[in-house]
Amino acid sequence: MASEKELSDFLKSVEKRAFKRALYAVRDDEAALDIVQDAMIRLAEKYPDRPAAELPLVFQRILSNATMDWFRRQKVRNALVKNFSDFEPAGDDGDFDILETLEALNGSTAFESAADSVSRAQILLAIESQVEQLPARQREAFLLRYWEELDVAETAAAMGCSEGSVKTHCSRAVHALAKALKAKGIAP
Repeated sequence: MASEKELSDFLKSVEKRAFKRALYAVRDDEAALDIVQDAMIRLAEKYPDRPAAELPLVFQRILSNATMDWFRRQKVRNALVKNFSDFEPAGDDGDFDILETLEALNGSTAFESAADSVSRAQILLAIESQVEQLPARQREAFLLRYWEELDVAETAAAMGCSEGSVKTHCSRAVHALAKALKAKGIAP
């Protein structure tokens, strides 16, 4: 059974990555924040008796389910009502970039030239753009395996599919990303 401190530490360690994962899925800052908060609350309320070692997998599954629930609600809502705010252009307020935040905390780019910094930022934007364009299951498998660093079995458990499906989705995602980035002149 995880203590309150272990649960709190786990939630602090996963919040930014979970937000980015939800943001890739729903492409809406506020919705992504709501999804992550709901997933964290569900974990704390419904699974307080789980050992600390099980928290990452349980949380990833809850986050996946919360994201799917959001899509279901959106489908019903959009079928019934069209919001006028959907016609307004998106503003620049509230832009959040996890990579910039982490760089500021680590100070890892302090000795980097301006040209290198701009070049790296452009490459990261291109990669993020290509990840966003992946099909949903491929993106989910890719992010769980390479962003969350889960192994194949853990990813399969979090996604609710077989290990073979995870391998297929990851392989297709990696090949699609490599092809798209190579077309843009970005090579490993």
